[in-house]
Amino acid sequence: MAELKHHDEPTHHEHHIVSPGVYLAICATLLVLTATTTAVSYVDLGEYNTVVALAIACTKMTLVVLFFMHIKYSSKLTKLTVAAGFFTFIVLIMMTMTDYISRAWGRW
Repeated sequence: MAELKHHDEPTHHEHHIVSPGVYLAICATLLVLTATTTAVSYVDLGEYNTVVALAIACTKMTLVVLFFMHIKYSSKLTKLTVAAGFFTFIVLIMMTMTDYISRAWGRW
């Protein structure tokens, strides 16, 4: 009996084999970005130190999510779930920052 293929399932996707070379390249990139973060921490960029560190951290996070968590080769439903989680995280951070900024620091 032939195996039935269910292409109408939203979570169905073909398995993608990633070569070890890709993993090694991503690992090397992550190590270089970590060294870059360390090197930039010794440079005085004023108020941009945090911005540069967060930009490097976001780049590393994106690489880990896309390749090591296999989101790049996943179904659209999985990508939507990751995007919804990230959106929720951003909303919660924005609400926290709104509360933090609106406080009357030193006025009581």
